Amino acid sequence: MYVAVKGGEKAIRSAHELLARRRRGGDEQPELAVSQIEEQLSLAVDRVMTEGSVYDPELAALAIKQAAGDLVEAIFLLRAYRTTLNRFYSSEPINTDAMEIERRISATYKDLPGGQVLGPTFDYTHRLLDFALLAEGKVGELTTEEMAERVEESMARVSQLLEQEGLMVSELDTGSEPADITRDPPTYPSDRSARMQALVRGDEGFLLALGYSTQRGYGRNHPFAGEIRIGEVDVSIVPEELGFEVEIGSIQVSECEMVNGFTRLEEGEVKFTRGYGLGFGQCERKVMSMALVDRALQAGDYDEEVKSPAQQEEFVLAHCDNVEAAGFVSHLKLPHYVDFQSELELIRRIRQADAASQEENQS
Repeated sequence: MYVAVKGGEKAIRSAHELLARRRRGGDEQPELAVSQIEEQLSLAVDRVMTEGSVYDPELAALAIKQAAGDLVEAIFLLRAYRTTLNRFYSSEPINTDAMEIERRISATYKDLPGGQVLGPTFDYTHRLLDFALLAEGKVGELTTEEMAERVEESMARVSQLLEQEGLMVSELDTGSEPADITRDPPTYPSDRSARMQALVRGDEGFLLALGYSTQRGYGRNHPFAGEIRIGEVDVSIVPEELGFEVEIGSIQVSECEMVNGFTRLEEGEVKFTRGYGLGFGQCERKVMSMALVDRALQAGDYDEEVKSPAQQEEFVLAHCDNVEAAGFVSHLKLPHYVDFQSELELIRRIRQADAASQEENQS
């Protein structure tokens, strides 16, 4: 049990005041509004929504402001708020085939039905500081002609093209009820729906490192970015009193399908395998990492030897959540006086026993 320190309330109040002052910054600058964070730091907002498991840009921006820019703390705040919300319905599976695409690229085929849509990305920028941003200049607007260049033809998936040739492992919807790790703690081995839920809530940096490890040989993975999509999808529910789908809004998502190294299946056919990632907003680095780790965790499905960290399901899923990880690491800052004193007493006794033993041997 932790023991409260006398006078701690006053010190804690002072700590909160110092934090509020640090968050506010100097009085000579206008206070940063939540709406500014939502609109101008959208990629940070998207990460907080994805790992916080709540699609609400305003609340994610509020969490970022409250956390003074600490995204892991902001994710913790949003996740904690999520536990207070009522669940009225479960939405129907979103249809990413019908996505209103803002960005769509493929590293496997240059010419795709619908073409490549670059969208907003850092991919083609020089990684040099842009000092023009210090001047806070206005951003140029796209012309009507440039906006009209958007391709509207059907955008068949790379995975569908490969499946039609019989070159890709097919994935069929069995209609089974997906797991819900927010209500039922995951067990091992987990089914893929539980694994995907854990990965989408997992820390981006952790998954990025694991995904990188699979590319460097620590896991059977030879990936190609089959397709990355970012855009708006409709969300629907089926109210019991109506019995049919009703659209309740739309959300922006990022989706990644990796085409992974081929393998020989039990029936003798040789086909490509795949990994998958999906997240809120524009978070393509996260969903790419997620897809790499998803494929690594399918090692058992293809009778592959499990020997690398990214292939070990319990290791990955039990340690990918940054809320749990941050909480367990941060709890070391709490008083451990009794525990440490017992360790201190133990080591003193051991040293005394060692010294007595040495004197006895010398005599």
